[in-house]
Amino acid sequence: MKETMGHRSEIGKPVIVLICGSLVYYHCAHRNSSLVSLVSDVLIVLLCSLAILGLLFRQMNISVPVDPLEWQISQDTANSIVAGIANTVGAAESVLRVAATGHDKRLFFKVVVSLYVLSALGRLVSGLTVAYTGLCLFCLYMFAESSPSLSSCLSRFLGRNNGLTAEDTEEQEDTM
Repeated sequence: MKETMGHRSEIGKPVIVLICGSLVYYHCAHRNSSLVSLVSDVLIVLLCSLAILGLLFRQMNISVPVDPLEWQISQDTANSIVAGIANTVGAAESVLRVAATGHDKRLFFKVVVSLYVLSALGRLVSGLTVAYTGLCLFCLYMFAESSPSLSSCLSRFLGRNNGLTAEDTEEQEDTM
């Protein structure tokens, strides 16, 4: 029973991300509103919702302890977030530096072709549409990874064996 609840929460994450991304895409692309407008709308809705809940709890004589210390993140969490961002930026800088020197011709051509494709794509559609399409593909990937049957097909398609030996993969293929 616990496995099915964990499995459902894993499937729910991509759905929630997809719904939030769809709302952001609708607000910014179809309504032609800015991201600042979206953030202010979200803050207004949250503020009104919390005010209504506060009035409701006060009317019902329910005390809600609010401890701002519980809202803070730890120093280790903040350090790991900043370290992850720094590693990502550093890796991108390293790839671009190696490509710019011209020592690795294959990498240079991959970077040039990728930038050319992104440039052509940017001329055809808006950047927000490209970002939303990427979000949809990422959600589909997360859904496929969380589903056991789709995960095995996806790992076979991508050529990964998820840390299994050749004998384990043969046993899995025999059971299917």
